Amino acid sequence: MKIYMNSSEDFSYMSIIEAVSDVSNTFLSRRELICNFTGLGGKLNKLEAIDMITKEFKLDGKLVIPMRLKNHVGKSLITGTFFVYEDEKLAKSHVNPTIFNRLDKAKKSKEESEAQPEEAQASETPEEKQEAPEKQPEEKQPEKQEASETPAEKQETTEEKPAEQNKSEEKSE
Repeated sequence: MKIYMNSSEDFSYMSIIEAVSDVSNTFLSRRELICNFTGLGGKLNKLEAIDMITKEFKLDGKLVIPMRLKNHVGKSLITGTFFVYEDEKLAKSHVNPTIFNRLDKAKKSKEESEAQPEEAQASETPEEKQEAPEKQPEEKQPEKQEASETPAEKQETTEEKPAEQNKSEEKSE
């Protein structure tokens, strides 16, 4: 039983990982782990769980697949079921492809969320923030000018159009 501080996020909480069962399934060429995460109810996601299990059981270079994370009602306890494979091809043939799609989607969203604040800080300088409000009123001013036309001006433009049409009809005859 070990106590971990989750330093990847700013949650500043502690968890205890307790191995409930550790079975080597030779028929399917995988290791099946069932662990309890104490103190992480509602705060643990699959990618963090993979990192913690990899560090706890020294599974570097192996493929860890979280099959199930079960939250217990009324407790801050999560029970996780993990499959550990040596070969990725074997894992893809045994495990449902939907699970791999969900893991890839979670990894992409995590990478995007990490990259997005860095890009926002680098792209916006204080000068650009000041210029941005100036651009918005300029765009609104032409709309106000169009709206400021008086009804008399609108009538003149409509009266000119029929006169132009009459001239074009006379030329064509």
